[in-house]
Amino acid sequence: MERSRFIDHKGKKIYVIDCSNCKPADIHPLIDECARVVRSQPPKSVLTMTVAGGGKFDNDIVAKLKELTKGNEPYVKQAAVVGMSGLYKVVLMAVAMFSKREFHMFDTEEEAKDFLVNY
Repeated sequence: MERSRFIDHKGKKIYVIDCSNCKPADIHPLIDECARVVRSQPPKSVLTMTVAGGGKFDNDIVAKLKELTKGNEPYVKQAAVVGMSGLYKVVLMAVAMFSKREFHMFDTEEEAKDFLVNY
């Protein structure tokens, strides 16, 4: 399964970024792909669902995530995140504060997708 892809849910297109169980070396190209895809879309048009947790990250990745979320902001209509707990939530809050973005957290992918289709 591709880690970066568009899916259809209830007639809405959602861009999924699956970072779950990724090693740092795998996350860098995934972040680059996400930036390329999202920034090729019309402004305020992209619904994103990030699936996280179980992976490892370092300061480089956190910095790159901050750049990604800040740069993607003009294109994202709404963002949902699945699988965040513990330290991952702390990192997400730091990224959100830096990028001045709001991320909605969910326990399951189905909950996140159902939330996103309302936008």
